[in-house]
Amino acid sequence: MSARQPPFDSTPTAPAAAVAASPVDALRAENDALRLALERLPHGLSMFDGDDRLLLANRRYREIWDLPEALMRAGTPFAAIMAATRGRETAASRAALPAPGTEGTRRREWRMDDGRTIEVVVSRLADGRCVALHEDVTDQRRAQERIAYLARHDALTGLPNRMVLREELGRMFVRNARGEDLALLLLDLDQFKAVNDSFGHPTGDLLLREVAARLQACARGTDIVARLGGDEFAVLQCGSAQPTASSETARRIIAALAQPFDLGGLQVHVGTSVGIAVAPFDGDEPDALLKNADLALYRAKGDGRGTMRYFEPEMDQRAQSRRLMETELRHALAAGQFVLEYQPLVRLDEERVAGVEALLRWQHPQRGRVPPGAFIPLAEDTGLIVPIGRWVLGQACRDALRWPSTVRVAVNVSAAQFRNGLLLRDVVQALDASGLAPERLEIEITESVMLREPAQALALLRQLRERGVRVAMDDFGTGYSSLSTLHSFPFDRIKIDRSFVRDLASSDDAQSIVRAVAGLGRNLGMATTIEGVETDAQLAIARREGCSEVQGYLYSRPRPADEIASFVESVEAAQRARAAQGVPGV
Repeated sequence: MSARQPPFDSTPTAPAAAVAASPVDALRAENDALRLALERLPHGLSMFDGDDRLLLANRRYREIWDLPEALMRAGTPFAAIMAATRGRETAASRAALPAPGTEGTRRREWRMDDGRTIEVVVSRLADGRCVALHEDVTDQRRAQERIAYLARHDALTGLPNRMVLREELGRMFVRNARGEDLALLLLDLDQFKAVNDSFGHPTGDLLLREVAARLQACARGTDIVARLGGDEFAVLQCGSAQPTASSETARRIIAALAQPFDLGGLQVHVGTSVGIAVAPFDGDEPDALLKNADLALYRAKGDGRGTMRYFEPEMDQRAQSRRLMETELRHALAAGQFVLEYQPLVRLDEERVAGVEALLRWQHPQRGRVPPGAFIPLAEDTGLIVPIGRWVLGQACRDALRWPSTVRVAVNVSAAQFRNGLLLRDVVQALDASGLAPERLEIEITESVMLREPAQALALLRQLRERGVRVAMDDFGTGYSSLSTLHSFPFDRIKIDRSFVRDLASSDDAQSIVRAVAGLGRNLGMATTIEGVETDAQLAIARREGCSEVQGYLYSRPRPADEIASFVESVEAAQRARAAQGVPGV
């Protein structure tokens, strides 16, 4: 059978000659491409002739201006199109459109009745035609407005911020120079941190919004209420007689913020203090008035909650002294100006030194010995207590190695050291570096530490105990929930505050308190130390009521580290002598 022939002719042939496109077809193709490009533009586009009649426009142009189809025909007058738009030109439009016969570009902006903003860039060509690009910039403008608003207002409360307050202060100082009274009130909230810590930041934010609303209700219509940050607010008054107006406003604010806040069913009490500065007497420019109002607020807070104070010149002097001391305090640690002294704690049943309490001293090269009460609060306020406390731990552990192994050393730690989060590390490093046995170190805390950060404090205390470090509660009985605090953690020792000892010999109530605390300590397996014992009568009562240890000048003043070993030996020698003679202890 013969091979089948292919169904087509596979013989190569010469290519067909290209059909030349006609000029009309080429123009049509070009116009179609241009039309396609115009319709795909994300912007509206329009062109008008020299007589302001429409030559062409794309679909986006019609959508932006919401025009009927009939107005999209070529030849439609510009005036007819504008008559159909529902909006008005804004003040943002700049410069007139270049005159016919001249080239140039200008921007125009329209605010539509539906709230949208349309931006138009119009270019005049030399032959009189106009080409315009149209863009709906509503979202962009709103974002810009929001950014501008947030730059000048507090996002949480909507109040003007610190920048606006300073601008308004600058303007009002001009009015003040013309004779109008001007006052600035600064305030912050009492217990705001406790609200945040106890109930969470959302509750704290809700509280701040409620505070802002009450402040606006307390202020006059011409006052400016601002939030400066955190829980700090300001009220700026101009044009009213001072100090009468500021006094009345401050009293209204204090009374209003003293009322409970209902935060989603949760009742919260805060309160406030107010500091006031009046221009030009307390400052003739914004920064000076702000500074002095802040000094007045600092004094108001120091004088008690719910108070107001006006700036006084001596406040600035105290502030300058405080700043100088802070500078010197920062230098003191590096310069080796701190020293430790140790006050013995004597066990009553054995008449021996059971331990010592480390007491920080500042030996200033010019001031001499600075009392602890003069610099410890400042160190706590500035956070300097953290590095200072770290040094105290290390030095106390090193000193303790020079004493008999039966003597422990107690070191007070502040709430700031707890909040810092590095106390456990500092204790471990001090023990490791010195080689001191952990059971010879005792950490003393006040009840305020437990109240401010209860969960964090308990976790840290347990970690210390796991490492063998002893823990004592200092100033027992001066807090708000001493019994619940003892229930939550097994302290090794509780110290009865010296305020109960002062009238011990003459007050039945004081004796009853000491008796109750000593009994509580025995029942809970805790040693009881009574502080501030200075007389034989106080010692006799402490012994009778069952205290374990005493601390005070009756036995010893605070001593340098190199005197402790000899003092321990002298106490033990005296006890041995008394025992040999059959004489009872002191």
